Amino acid sequence: MRPRSLALSAAIAVLPLTAFSLGVSTAQAAPVPNASARVSLPNTVTPAVARSQKQGDVPAAQQLSVSVSLKLRNTAGLDRFLAAVATPGTPEYGHYLTPEQFTAAYGPTQADVEQVRAFLTSQGLSVSSVSANRQVVNAQGTADQLAKAFGTHESSYTDPTQGGRTFFANDSAASVPAALVGVVDGVLGLNNHTVRKAQLAKPNGSTPKAAPSGFGPAQYDGAYNLGKVGADGTGVTVALWEFDGYQSSNLTTYDGQYGLSGPAVSTVSVDGASYDSKPGEGQGEVELDSEIVRGVAPKATQLVYEAPNSDQGEIDMAAKIVADNRASVISISWGSCEPDTTAASMTAVNNSFKQAAAQGISIFSASGDDGSRDCTRSDSGSSVKAVDFPASSPYNTGVGGTNLKVSGNAYSSESAWSTAGGGVSTQFAKPSWQTGTGVSGTMRTVPDVSSNADPASGFAIYTVGGWQTYGGTSAAAPLWSGYTALYNQKAKAAGQAVLGEANPKLYALANSSSYGSVFHDVTSGKNQDFSTKPGYDQVTGWGTPVADQLTSALLGGGTTTPPTGGCTAAQLIGNGGFETGTAAPWTASSGVVDNASGEAAHAGSWKAWMDGYGSSHTDTLSQTVSIPAGCKASFSFWVHIDTAETGSTAYDKLTVQAGSTTLATYSNANAATGFVQKTFDLSAFAGQTVTLKFTGVEDSSLKTSFVVDDATLSIS
Repeated sequence: MRPRSLALSAAIAVLPLTAFSLGVSTAQAAPVPNASARVSLPNTVTPAVARSQKQGDVPAAQQLSVSVSLKLRNTAGLDRFLAAVATPGTPEYGHYLTPEQFTAAYGPTQADVEQVRAFLTSQGLSVSSVSANRQVVNAQGTADQLAKAFGTHESSYTDPTQGGRTFFANDSAASVPAALVGVVDGVLGLNNHTVRKAQLAKPNGSTPKAAPSGFGPAQYDGAYNLGKVGADGTGVTVALWEFDGYQSSNLTTYDGQYGLSGPAVSTVSVDGASYDSKPGEGQGEVELDSEIVRGVAPKATQLVYEAPNSDQGEIDMAAKIVADNRASVISISWGSCEPDTTAASMTAVNNSFKQAAAQGISIFSASGDDGSRDCTRSDSGSSVKAVDFPASSPYNTGVGGTNLKVSGNAYSSESAWSTAGGGVSTQFAKPSWQTGTGVSGTMRTVPDVSSNADPASGFAIYTVGGWQTYGGTSAAAPLWSGYTALYNQKAKAAGQAVLGEANPKLYALANSSSYGSVFHDVTSGKNQDFSTKPGYDQVTGWGTPVADQLTSALLGGGTTTPPTGGCTAAQLIGNGGFETGTAAPWTASSGVVDNASGEAAHAGSWKAWMDGYGSSHTDTLSQTVSIPAGCKASFSFWVHIDTAETGSTAYDKLTVQAGSTTLATYSNANAATGFVQKTFDLSAFAGQTVTLKFTGVEDSSLKTSFVVDDATLSIS
């Protein structure tokens, strides 16, 4: 063995949240970076500045607020984990993280936060809040203070492409002290130009009516076999991503018309947003989203997150939803075209979307209502091929639009809606899962899937005191979100994980022999630049759902309910081989999970290496699992014990526990060449949640290493 150094331990481990409170890390103690040595942050100037007329300076004393987005850590390990947790057959599949585990493993550290806080306060700014996942630090100050803090200048502009609209913006890129470059991703809020638009459409001349006209739940549930899934959303929570408010009375009227009942919709305010007492022009969007989710999954709980329509509002909403972790589905019907949105803003929001994927949260986003020219109604104009964000995020399922025809309440046919959003992202590279017939290029393409969106085949929605016929991809996204609520309910009943990041699973099915039975492949119609075709296309994606068959395929094609007295075979340990390069979902002492050469792994490169310091030391490694009732359970792992001790006296010990039960104790006296597999029957814990824990304790002299790898907990 070679000596181990605590200071040089390379692994990044998941620490309990309370561990961060043990260190002395305060704003007062944090070093203030040298503000004179600066580095510019790319993509922090809104593209509108280049096309607008400067009118003058923003008053120096005007109060402004900004969001400083912080970088994620161990991004290579995070990418490995996200791939594994979404891939059937891997030990990590479906073993999602808690917000605390994600932040401890991949989020900014508390020390990062305090370093940023110290800089902001040294510049006279007031730090108003820090997001629970530590990814966003919000601050306030005068325009003059902000300009000095970030090395830029705030001016007022008029935008000739938007009828002379007035806005403020920074003239040049924001900069930060060089010492913060490794911590800060971007600074948002230095302009108020970019706003998110609702992806909502209605027939020309449409006015509110006294009676519903358009598709009700019976039609769209019937056409897409949503009513055949055998679920109603009970026990599942859907978050609606909104920049406006709603009136509960309108939702109640919709429910009464169609005989629907379920948990009351509730509002979650972000950054003090309060729209419900007086909703604005986006009210119809919010009520459309809620009513479509209700029509698909009536018993699902709906949380309407409402935020200011700004870069800062969007970033803070993304961070709050994932930190709250109350919903397993997010439905997004608002967006902005990529060329008119700063890359810094998209990156900050996308970081929270990565966290959503790690926590098992599905996101469905409208692909836009301006076809392949998503900037048609904004600065860049109708000549620019562009896609909509957040639908273009690789961690979102972009939902395109179709024109649906039914026969009674049954599916008849479908064609592409001519202005359904779709095309090629200029911001995000093509993810590894985006493959198949019709998929090409090196950049992310959207949409991924679709459903009815043409206002000519629109949905009956009750809003603003009357019945409207609405369409738009903002109707398609909540339909898929409602479907996922049904799926998650069925998955829980089957003892399986929630859908989580949907695209890896959807693309896998689309590329299998199941494609024709789980999707309606839409092969007629086009948007401005792309035509439909067999398989994938940039108008309708893979097509629309055959919900009951899709559910069966996602669940593995078998029964969705465990047989009475039986058990669905599964492996419950997440990251049992530690090959994600991080501990999660284990909780581990610092330095335990590593790929150092001093001790070999049983397989692969990574393992859990406890002790081996030759001084008094204690290391721990634990993971909590739930063993379904009626199951036989077998816990197995490989262990190698390497020691400098001699004789049969036990000086250094490794204790293995299941809850309060000690399964075994090993010591330096058990040292041997190579790994040995140990197996324990945990059937007595069926129907319980139990913490499996390894504790290595080393005395003050002569090192002993306890190396654990390839742990499994198999049930049958």
